[in-house]
Amino acid sequence: MSLNAPVVVGVDGSPNSLAAVDLAVRQAAVRHRPLRVVHAFIWPYFTVALGPSADGPPDGGLRHQAERFVDEAVARARAAAADVPVTGEVITGSPAAVLLHCARTAALVVIGDRGLGGVGSLLIGSVGVQLAHHAACPVLVARGDVDTSRPVVVGVDGSPANTAAIEYAFEAASLLGVPLVALHAWSQPVSTGPGDMLPLVYDPAQLAAEEDVVLALALAGWQERYPDVVVHRDLVHLRPRTALIEASRTAQLVVVGARGLGGFTGLLLGSVSQAVLHHAACPVAVVRKPCGAAASPAPAGQSAGGVS
Repeated sequence: MSLNAPVVVGVDGSPNSLAAVDLAVRQAAVRHRPLRVVHAFIWPYFTVALGPSADGPPDGGLRHQAERFVDEAVARARAAAADVPVTGEVITGSPAAVLLHCARTAALVVIGDRGLGGVGSLLIGSVGVQLAHHAACPVLVARGDVDTSRPVVVGVDGSPANTAAIEYAFEAASLLGVPLVALHAWSQPVSTGPGDMLPLVYDPAQLAAEEDVVLALALAGWQERYPDVVVHRDLVHLRPRTALIEASRTAQLVVVGARGLGGFTGLLLGSVSQAVLHHAACPVAVVRKPCGAAASPAPAGQSAGGVS
């Protein structure tokens, strides 16, 4: 990844996209990266007039409206962080396609959980889901409230795919100057024999000890790499999605991977990650790949980078 790779934020004039701008400019500031404000302008694909109507004001029309969306977001970002270089542009294309293209050269893409026309029951828009599935860089979705005194929470499942999320979470906690909560949740005890009809028999204490080892191995090496980060290990016997959504109520950021144990390559976003994206009470980062251009050397006990 280039040292000049920007933080990209998608805007559409909605309150949710302006919340994404606030989140994005803070990320750009702590990461010492420029901010690129992007509006996807899909109307040229349709047979509609893009300029002002003959009887309307000269600054009317769809093109001018798109430019106003960008100008408003750029002004908002510059007011929030004067030392962050901010650029804005209108790019022809559908929102998902435009942002996926931008993600190829971005350090991070930030979006609102839904935009103009969003329906409350559809808690995260289709663009967000597509980006979380396919973006070449981490995707940060603005949700809920941001309390900058709260910790970063990362879901840990012990899978090789989880390394990228753990790396991102440690980096985020270090940059933001807050503790990191490494949450490992499990809900299924171990069966003692073959066949679906056999009862599940297990020793809760032994199972907890085994899951504690999973968490310890997943974190091995990262605390040494980020000695400034205070880490709280949270081991809970609960469904992972439930545990992470609950933890989001007292976090400023929840970090999840694209998929974890039991995940299939074709199912690019795991069920836990999808549930957190839809229901978290704070911003959510979905991390599919390591933060750098190539996978970072994995700490002891791990291979390379999600929670399914």
